[in-house]
Amino acid sequence: MEAKRAASDGLRPGEAALSVEPVPAPAKLYFIGRIFTPWATREECPRQGDLHGPLCRVEIAETWVSALVGIQSFERLQLLYWMHLSRRDLVLQNPRQGGEVHGTFALRSPLRPNPIASSLVALERVEGASLFVRGLDCITGTPLLDIKPEHCPRA
Repeated sequence: MEAKRAASDGLRPGEAALSVEPVPAPAKLYFIGRIFTPWATREECPRQGDLHGPLCRVEIAETWVSALVGIQSFERLQLLYWMHLSRRDLVLQNPRQGGEVHGTFALRSPLRPNPIASSLVALERVEGASLFVRGLDCITGTPLLDIKPEHCPRA
């Protein structure tokens, strides 16, 4: 981007403004389902998912069920989900109140401008519109954004 200065642009001497396009409209996301876990609050959730952790259910919305065709051939999936109860306004955080402050982008905290999370999960089984997985770290009822299979299908 190029700095721009004009007498009529309201800038004071020595100031510069970038010539930028208008900010695009917010992205539109589709929640394709919901995630159901044993945890009702953020405090109960593990800090990171464990592939040997408790069995969780991922319920796919009826509209998207046909997109599951073939998914049972994969051992692991990457789930992207929306941490819908998270604050979105923090730029500096004090994780675990340890006294050391970090920028949001230097942490895996759920408190983010766009609270998108990702977990690699072990797929145990598929039953209709439900995926049963291990490895999640989110509260029950979390909206699901996307599912991506890991590279290697089951042997």
